[in-house]
Amino acid sequence: MQEAATVTALAVTLGLALRRPVLPRGLRIGPGVAAALGVTVLAVAGGLSIADVAEALDVLWPPMLALASIMVMTGVAARAGVFQRLAELILPHAAAGAGRLFAIVFVLGVATATVFNNDAAILVLTPVVVTLVRQIYPDSPHLLLPFAFAVFMAAGVAPFFTSNPMNTVVAVAAGIDFNAYAARMVPVALVAAGVTFLVLRWVFARALAAAPPVAEAAARPAAAAWTRAQRQALLLVVVVLAAYPTAALAGLPVYGVAATGAVVALGLCWWHGAGRPVEVARTTVAWEIMIFLFGMYLLAKGLQHIGVVDQLRELYRAGGVPTVGIVSAVGSALINNHSMALTNLLAIGGLPGSAPDAYLAALIGGDLGPRLLPIGSLAGLLWLTLLGRMGVTVPLRTFVTVGAVVTVPSLAASLGVLSLM
Repeated sequence: MQEAATVTALAVTLGLALRRPVLPRGLRIGPGVAAALGVTVLAVAGGLSIADVAEALDVLWPPMLALASIMVMTGVAARAGVFQRLAELILPHAAAGAGRLFAIVFVLGVATATVFNNDAAILVLTPVVVTLVRQIYPDSPHLLLPFAFAVFMAAGVAPFFTSNPMNTVVAVAAGIDFNAYAARMVPVALVAAGVTFLVLRWVFARALAAAPPVAEAAARPAAAAWTRAQRQALLLVVVVLAAYPTAALAGLPVYGVAATGAVVALGLCWWHGAGRPVEVARTTVAWEIMIFLFGMYLLAKGLQHIGVVDQLRELYRAGGVPTVGIVSAVGSALINNHSMALTNLLAIGGLPGSAPDAYLAALIGGDLGPRLLPIGSLAGLLWLTLLGRMGVTVPLRTFVTVGAVVTVPSLAASLGVLSLM
């Protein structure tokens, strides 16, 4: 009974979160409501206790505070127009050819995902890049997919745990501080980004080579000066990012730094007349995602109660770190990386010593695995939704083919570098 209820609860949650059905009155069931329904099913069947909820609150409040604070800073930067200004930096390179423009877009995607987070990179850069490509190459719609994939694939392995909401939750809960994470994952992320770019460039070589030349005048927009609000918002993000390693050395929690940055960001937004603090916090924090994360942890506890976590732990114990990374990648593609990450948090926590390598391998798999299937991450679903609204269709076969060709070598290289560190 409990086993069936747990599987049903997980299926209900993932199914509703991915499909997001619309009710008769136009109400859409999002990830937060889906998780609440799944948890309700599990609780009614006796698969959860008050102690499980208390444990979830104790484990998740620090990373969720950090995550909400990062969302606030990202939202304030977007309101100020920082992302639009950054995206405009790629236009002058269009006259040098599609290959160079492709590289610039990829690097900008990596930088945006690193400094802000992968969701912000996809949310902001996808519509900007599609619009720019249509402007530069109006008669070459075949170029939209290569550049769209450059944005999506650039948000790969997170070099800092603040670069991916899922990684923030797991790293903080596992007790891996900012510096310890970065020391191991920056080299991994650099190699993963390099492999991803080379393979992606090879996949789309023919399409990029067929791009028509662009007149230099068409790639030179009227110069727009950065406003004071934009400069201050960007400076705040850079200062907060620089403060993370200093705080880690001093033994201070990352959520304290992030929360301070969020308070300052809200103050800047109010000072420049861009919104009242309460309204900005309400609209910039993805509260549904926060509820979804909390619900997924409770569902992971349900999997623990029926023995799935123990079986996964034994698999990891026998196979070692490479197995953790590979299983996490496949699991993330199949049941969503948030589900897999929170299940891994419980499974790896029970391993002898709970070595950081196992957590990092799991996060590498969780970062790269969602490239294999559209349901692998909310970021991927967001990317597909944005493209659909702009009239760009990504066939499932194309997504899976490109995803597999890029993911297999980048995952192998990433786990290889991790093992050498």
